[in-house]
Amino acid sequence: MKRFLTVHFFNFAVAIFIMASPVFAQTPDEHASHHPQQATTDTAASMKDTIRAKKSSGMVQEMAEMMKDMGKPTNKEMYPTLMQTNELTPEKRSEIAQLANKQIAEGKALLDMGMEKLSNASRAQDAEAIEVANQQIRRGQMMLESGYEGQRVLSENRDPQLTALQWFNKEMNLDINKNSEKPTFAGLSLFHYFIMFLLTAFAVIMIWMYFHKMKRANTLIDKLTGNSNASVSVGDTANTAIPLNKPISSANNVEKLPIVDPDIAPSKPNSWTGTLLISEIFIETPNVKTYRLTDPEGKKLPFNFLPGQFITVTVNLTGVPIKRSYTIASSPTHTDYCEITVKHEEKGTVSHYMHNNVHVGELMQFTGPSGKFTFTETHAKSVVFIGGGVGLTPMMSAVRYLTDRSWKGEIYFFFACKDESSIIFREEILYLAKRYSNLHVFFVLSQQDGNATMDYIPGHITKEILNDNVPDIVSRMVHICGPTPMMDTVKLILEELQVPKENVMQEVFPGLPKTITKPPQESAESISNESNQVVAENEGKASVKDAVGSVNFVKSNKTAVLTPDKSVLEASEEVGVNIDYSCRVGTCGICKVKLLSGNVTMEVEDALTEDDKKQNIILACQAKSNEQISVDA
Repeated sequence: MKRFLTVHFFNFAVAIFIMASPVFAQTPDEHASHHPQQATTDTAASMKDTIRAKKSSGMVQEMAEMMKDMGKPTNKEMYPTLMQTNELTPEKRSEIAQLANKQIAEGKALLDMGMEKLSNASRAQDAEAIEVANQQIRRGQMMLESGYEGQRVLSENRDPQLTALQWFNKEMNLDINKNSEKPTFAGLSLFHYFIMFLLTAFAVIMIWMYFHKMKRANTLIDKLTGNSNASVSVGDTANTAIPLNKPISSANNVEKLPIVDPDIAPSKPNSWTGTLLISEIFIETPNVKTYRLTDPEGKKLPFNFLPGQFITVTVNLTGVPIKRSYTIASSPTHTDYCEITVKHEEKGTVSHYMHNNVHVGELMQFTGPSGKFTFTETHAKSVVFIGGGVGLTPMMSAVRYLTDRSWKGEIYFFFACKDESSIIFREEILYLAKRYSNLHVFFVLSQQDGNATMDYIPGHITKEILNDNVPDIVSRMVHICGPTPMMDTVKLILEELQVPKENVMQEVFPGLPKTITKPPQESAESISNESNQVVAENEGKASVKDAVGSVNFVKSNKTAVLTPDKSVLEASEEVGVNIDYSCRVGTCGICKVKLLSGNVTMEVEDALTEDDKKQNIILACQAKSNEQISVDA
């Protein structure tokens, strides 16, 4: 890019030089001053040609004699003499006076001869003789003018060279008086300076544009190579920059590290839709499988992602497309594949289909990537990951990514589940913890019977566990992902530990009713039993007797009941109203619809802008109500 701009800038400079060069070209006046004799000689030659062409009987001898006389130059011409005179010294004055008197005398003689010949030719009505007489008269006049001009120079003490130059302008039909009236500076008119100013301004503007473009190009290159300290929002739609969440600072100053470039630039959210090949299936636990997805043609993945983002799979089982979103568990450093980890939910339509009907070699439709629950080495000096069930998948992606890049920050990874057999990625996590000294892993098992083959903490995540194992937790970023009850419990613990809210990020699981009557230890125990996917697959239909509200889909002219735990999106699926969606967690914004009447509550509003809220736009996947509402769908 730099070479391209430089070559064009050089061509532009050459063009300006060529355009400006006429301004400095030699003027006719200057040319005449260098070759005064040539002008006089050319005039005489021209007259000789004219006379030579006019031959006639009876006048050949007379014309030949005249050509002989006129072809002879005077001993010295007046105007070349004036042009060569820099100063009127006495010697020069004498020379000019003699030459002037001589030319006046010769001019008078030529005039007398010409007038006599003209009179005779007129009586004889000889046209050719008349022309010859006129030529002689004009020659006499020129010699008289030349002589008188020399005398005028002497009498008025005029500049000899200026007088000669004015004579040249007159002979060339140049309006010297008009040109002399124009204001000039350093020999150039205002018009010349105006043109030069325009060219200069144009050149300055082009140079500024060149350097401005180079600055922008260098900034982009710095971002792509990890040499910039600027950070960009994950929601940024630019594909050429590296979108990153704004580093979170706390009262204890969580500093922003210099950006280290990931191996990839994340794609625009949900910018890609297509088919991927199921190339491998790994059994992680009895009810959890990992699906490796690759490009059908064996190329690199058609999209890039950040650790913690998800993709959406679309299946068509009964003629109606069903979408579910799953977090990408693999690291973005592996660009040839990505992996999703799916837990088999008892009533989950898509998860049931994935576990029982999808095999290696099949093609499935996906859309992605999306999601803001991400962490890279640019966000903080260290991080605390707290996950439950399959809720560890975004954190596993981050751990794989950070260790792949040999990040030196401290990583505290707490994983809560029922027992050792429920630990997903168990062998890999232990291997990474052994290999990387900055990765500190803590398994919290609520129902482990007997001895385990590795170290673990019995029970549930508590304030004491976090405080004892994470030094200065208030200065670190904390990521939470898992069932809603577990996350609610952990958030209360972090508040008690005085961790700033801006240092805490969470991935919300929709569709799971909150259990606020259970004590903390009961909530933690639910980790092993609740759905641990990014998108819960609660597809059961509530009975009419539980309905306390209804939603009217105006465009479709259909109505559905709303129970307290049912979203507008779920209600639309029950009655066959098509509302497009992807993530189902309130972050992608695809399921936006306009609320025409009534009121709704939404647990997550991340995808709504202030303008959306002013226009009564809601997220169908999050909107719930216990009254009668209507939406534009």
